[in-house]
Amino acid sequence: MNNRQLIKHAHIWILAVLIACGLVAIVVKGGVAIQNQNSNQNGNSNSNSNSNTQNRNANRSGNRNSGATGEQAGMSAMSSQDRNFLMDAAMGGMMEVELGRLAVQNGASDAVKQFGQRMVDDHSKANTELMSLATSKGITLPTELDEKHRAHVTKLSGKTGADFDRDYSKMMLSDHNKDVSAFEKQSTKGADPDLKAFATRTLPTLQEHLQMAKALNPGNRGGNSNSNMSNRNNNGNSNRP
Repeated sequence: MNNRQLIKHAHIWILAVLIACGLVAIVVKGGVAIQNQNSNQNGNSNSNSNSNTQNRNANRSGNRNSGATGEQAGMSAMSSQDRNFLMDAAMGGMMEVELGRLAVQNGASDAVKQFGQRMVDDHSKANTELMSLATSKGITLPTELDEKHRAHVTKLSGKTGADFDRDYSKMMLSDHNKDVSAFEKQSTKGADPDLKAFATRTLPTLQEHLQMAKALNPGNRGGNSNSNMSNRNNNGNSNRP
């Protein structure tokens, strides 16, 4: 009887141990499974996050490169004359607007002030048209004056009254002689049809500006005339016995 009870108790303990081991195994497997699941989720999350970040960076770089490539393609499609004309016209137009504002502020005579306002109005309009034309071709024009053109504005910004009127009038006469020549050349020899049409439309206004600039410089024309007359008189006197 005692042996049977001992055997029975032994069986019970063995069974209990087996059950405990099974529970421990289940718990361990569950923990490992949860860890694996969390690891997979974290891995997938990091992978997706990295992938999304890479895609966003790639898209941004692609967009920037696409813009730069488009602008380069637009410029490379033009002839050297067209490219030079486009940039010179944009830069010169901006300078005329800034100088025109100075003329309105610093000029002494009504004629100079009115001429300056006309420069602001006409060149602002032409600049807007040129900017729109360039944008349609994927080209970004400069929005600030370069060092060369800024120097002209700086030179006149420190002058007022009669000194300003004299130097501004001379500069406008010189600039518009060059402008008319450049726009005439582009209107007849330009390769890009849109730039050619822009030059043709703008040329009459520039020619009118040139006549106005000449009217601001009567002394120069008179001086040249007097100088020529003096030279003729001197030549005539030198031929006398």
